[in-house]
Amino acid sequence: MITMRAATAAAALALALSLPATAAHAAEERTAVPQVLPMGVAVTALPVAVEDRTGYQRTKFRHWNAGELPSDGCNTRQEVLLAEAVVYPEIGPGCTLTGGTWWSYYDDREVTPAGALDIDHMVPLAEAWDSGAAEWTPARREAYANDQGQPASLVAVTARSNRQKADQDPAEWLPPAPDALCRYGAEWTATKLRWGLAVDEAERERLWDIAAGCGGTDVEFNPAP
Repeated sequence: MITMRAATAAAALALALSLPATAAHAAEERTAVPQVLPMGVAVTALPVAVEDRTGYQRTKFRHWNAGELPSDGCNTRQEVLLAEAVVYPEIGPGCTLTGGTWWSYYDDREVTPAGALDIDHMVPLAEAWDSGAAEWTPARREAYANDQGQPASLVAVTARSNRQKADQDPAEWLPPAPDALCRYGAEWTATKLRWGLAVDEAERERLWDIAAGCGGTDVEFNPAP
């Protein structure tokens, strides 16, 4: 573990100096080439700070809004469900979803119907607030809460697993499915890098532990507009 940290410190510094400017528009962001980093390097690049939940209210993150395509009549939740469907549902008036099948990777379960799923913020809203979002404008917090610019940001999972996770970071909760660990650690790291969010010491230690056991796992992210 110590060896990995020493080896990645220089690479992390180089990353911090070389990250591109954020895209000006969502269309540009979708076509941008993502940063791809070994997980250990990505974890080392995360800024470290003490978390502070002072002033947090969930209502300070407006969701679910009209989504990426306001003309489709579906909100962000519904658009994520459509994007992640294993078997595509029928779409009724008001974007009512009937049928369809999903896979919740947190607990390795096939799920139907759509109402049995939660859309999880990979980095929960309260954790984002603790880690830097308290300083954002309301518009940026809304963009975060409805982020479809990076698939890892929002994920359809069983309501049970999402509620077990609640607002906990990886030092406090990890998905129960054994095969989910590397993906979850990478996607958590990617979301924090995308939005410039910090980690606390315990969180970083746990992410390093995950990275040490997930050799060959990359982290992909685009800095948020």
